[in-house]
Amino acid sequence: MKSGTLTFATHIIGLLGIDWATITSTQPLAPVPANAKTSRTYTVCVDAWRVPLGMHIETRSVTADWR
Repeated sequence: MKSGTLTFATHIIGLLGIDWATITSTQPLAPVPANAKTSRTYTVCVDAWRVPLGMHIETRSVTADWR
């Protein structure tokens, strides 16, 4: 693998559990040598106006695209 991207699908959930919107964001995927193990933490940002009081966000899926 030489390069790639991670795509995060972050859902905005209302007070009653209704899924109001899905915001996608991407982050670069760093190469990992063969037989190596790595662990990373990614920060997903959502504009404050998209998440009114009483609502919360959940990142429900992450997809990787590598080349």
